[in-house]
Amino acid sequence: MVQAYILVQTEVGKSAAVAGEISGIPGVISAEDVTGPYDVIVRAEADTVDELGQLVVARVQGVLGITRTLTCPVVKLV
Repeated sequence: MVQAYILVQTEVGKSAAVAGEISGIPGVISAEDVTGPYDVIVRAEADTVDELGQLVVARVQGVLGITRTLTCPVVKLV
């Protein structure tokens, strides 16, 4: 299982709607409004890195109101 945080920038005033729509996408664990340089932080998971990439590109980035995303895969340092 691969997990990642997806940092999302939105158009002005769209963060709540974007977070709400993203939260309904299969593979998304959570989507929360935040303050700072990003407007929404998403936690997502998939079976493989390729499937995670497809989730981000095909599903998350397709949500209206998003201007930019940054995907940060979770790593387990032992």
